[in-house]
Amino acid sequence: MKYLLNLIFLAGINFITMAQTNLPYAVLPDLELDYTEGSIVARTIDGLGFRYYWATEGLREKELTFTASEDSRDIKTTLEHILQLSKAVRNAVEEKPNIRPETKREYTLEQLRLQTLNNLKIASDAYKLATASDFKKFNVTFQRGENRVSFPFWNLLNGQLSDAIYHTGQVVLLRRIAGNPINPKVNVFLGKLND
Repeated sequence: MKYLLNLIFLAGINFITMAQTNLPYAVLPDLELDYTEGSIVARTIDGLGFRYYWATEGLREKELTFTASEDSRDIKTTLEHILQLSKAVRNAVEEKPNIRPETKREYTLEQLRLQTLNNLKIASDAYKLATASDFKKFNVTFQRGENRVSFPFWNLLNGQLSDAIYHTGQVVLLRRIAGNPINPKVNVFLGKLND
């Protein structure tokens, strides 16, 4: 099923499978036994995935256009941005470039959640297997036509990964202001819902 979802994502097919009801990151994965470069990065991605899952769980279509002010992003635009950031996190570990300009697509909330969470899960699983020397290959590469520019993995940490965490927090804040706060049982420290 994971392979099928990956193919669907790569092909850009616009439908949601039954896996929508079983998205990753409703709870944090079990702890790794060893502290390695890869496991630490993977856990950071997992923390983002857990936060994103609950920031978007129970979000209603009517709230997607909510914005705090005229000159700020609405919730849907923020979720689309997080999707692009999740692609960059995945592209780095898969050693793929981020193509610019990006092809604009219209996404439903369900598609945004499915693709973002699957990008994060695929990236996390790959980083768990990475060795220290692998990180020298995990560049953040941007390609515009024939022009390519690459940055070391460090830039992914303070760039896309940190930015995705930051914007997920914005979604939490915006939906609270819109009158639909996240589930109060979410415990980000333990990575599960409180009883």
